[in-house]
Amino acid sequence: MNAPTDATKLRLKNVTKSFFTPRTGSTTLAVAEMSLDIQTGEFICIVGPSGCGKSTVLNMIAGLDQPSSGQIDKDGQVITAPGADRGVMFQDYALMPWQTVVDNVGFGLRHGTPGEHLSAKQRQERVAHFIELVGLQGSENKYPHQLSGGMRQRVALARLLANGPDILLLDEPLGALDAQTRLILQAELLRIWGETSPVFERKTAIFITHDIEEAVLLADRVVVMSTHPGRVREVVTIDIPRPRAGHARTNPRFGVLVEHIWSLIRDEAYRAIGGGTSTKALS
Repeated sequence: MNAPTDATKLRLKNVTKSFFTPRTGSTTLAVAEMSLDIQTGEFICIVGPSGCGKSTVLNMIAGLDQPSSGQIDKDGQVITAPGADRGVMFQDYALMPWQTVVDNVGFGLRHGTPGEHLSAKQRQERVAHFIELVGLQGSENKYPHQLSGGMRQRVALARLLANGPDILLLDEPLGALDAQTRLILQAELLRIWGETSPVFERKTAIFITHDIEEAVLLADRVVVMSTHPGRVREVVTIDIPRPRAGHARTNPRFGVLVEHIWSLIRDEAYRAIGGGTSTKALS
């Protein structure tokens, strides 16, 4: 675990999560003794084999689930429930099909705590700002079924940002996109996050992905998890200069970091799909 500082936004302290299955009477240890400090404005990616507890960790940070032991602090306060200060974005968009782009983006401002102190005009201006930020001007009155997958994910991102969360929790948000659209939105996400802005102006972001190259492109640090139970195996600092979009993959360090992270999870990833160890699978 990195040393705590005054800039620590999130702190996971010996977090363990178990799930009880009433039907079988068994208990599954999903995450064990996870400790991690995440700094303000930091972009963290979490990678690991299937079933290592990545989404479980994200759900606990969001307050959607509680640790069985240990605790998670935000700005020194224990997280006990969901809050508008933490916004979650999922892979499946979660858009309301009966509402237009502008209505989907503005939903939280109209019906949730983020818009309580805003006038109707201020809410309208805020929605317009984030629609423009994600590049959807001209599509304000379209419905989700009229949009491509990439455009739908932009709507979901605009909705997340419009609510003004302090922390962005992103659970494989690009996983369902085709390869070309995914590359474009990776670069767009870095732009919107504020890659070229001072650190104190950036949101703190926690991004779950199975794509190691994506993690190396986006992250300041990559948290590599092992499975059965989920633990932090290593935290890898990504020492590639920002901004990265457009050139990071040509940096010699990019391939070195990707290979190092893959070496940490390779055998467990093969076992997760029933392939034994990587050595056996390739022999």
